[in-house]
Amino acid sequence: MAQMNMLHAINEALSIAMKADERMVIFGEDVGHFGGVFRATSGLQEQFGRDRCFNTPLTEQGIAGFANGLASYGMTAVAEIQFADYIFPAFDQIVNESAKFRYRSGNQFDVGGLTFRTPYGGGIAGGHYHSQSPEAYFTQTPGLKVVIPRNPEQAKGLLLAAIRDPNPVIFFEPKRLYRASVGEVPAGDYQIELGKAQVVKQGRDITVLAWGAQMEIVEKACERAEKEGISCEIIDLRTLAPWDVETVAKSVTKTGRLLINHEAPLTGGFAGEIAATIQQECFLSLESPISRVCGLDTPYPLIHEKEYMPDELKTFEAIKATVAF
Repeated sequence: MAQMNMLHAINEALSIAMKADERMVIFGEDVGHFGGVFRATSGLQEQFGRDRCFNTPLTEQGIAGFANGLASYGMTAVAEIQFADYIFPAFDQIVNESAKFRYRSGNQFDVGGLTFRTPYGGGIAGGHYHSQSPEAYFTQTPGLKVVIPRNPEQAKGLLLAAIRDPNPVIFFEPKRLYRASVGEVPAGDYQIELGKAQVVKQGRDITVLAWGAQMEIVEKACERAEKEGISCEIIDLRTLAPWDVETVAKSVTKTGRLLINHEAPLTGGFAGEIAATIQQECFLSLESPISRVCGLDTPYPLIHEKEYMPDELKTFEAIKATVAF
């Protein structure tokens, strides 16, 4: 085990994957000698050469199209989109090409070796073009996997699994945790299975579900709730597509209540899909309406970032209201 922050864990995962797979290349805006805007790819060009870690022009559509071409020829392509807010010019290439390569060819060819890495979310005073959480846009697209880690240990294992998964994966990285999240990380090569949620803490009164950077928020809210005698079961969803219905439904059947927290706006957020599915699966076990604590239905506001965020206190109040219903 070694102590490291999330950036270090991601960098180590990329290095391990490149050593194990000579077909793997990393590319994106400033990812080469500069090491990316957050330094996630620092040192990789020096280690593996300019042919395997290199810069692209500032064109997200071009990055995604190039990635599709490489992956369709059997390369392991890891493309960085510098901020998740910039992924929208690449939207057509990702949802209409990456996601559908295998289906449209009857499984004769695919882009399964493709992974998009991109930092998402707020909390860094980045304003409306550097703070968005667009994960739900991609969960409705069959053919894509969507993964979001909560800490360094999870980031390393999930990223290695994403790179080696035989399907295109979008790997959203919570940028406010890049340096803030520090923890023990296993040495060497390991993978965490995609599509499996993790029960982080057992409880009996309410299930609290989140992913990525919001896990830290809900854990603090649940600590407050515990002081008032409310026992919270905490689940990290980890993979949003495909998501682990079984683990969440089993927990809600036990606790009778569910609160979902995510940073993206409420309307159209992935919490709505979870709520619809769980009320269908667990209707006779529910003791109260499913609660959603999410971002506001506004552009991400720079000067009102604190008010926008679904923070610890909002989550704590929602836990109390759900249990008292």
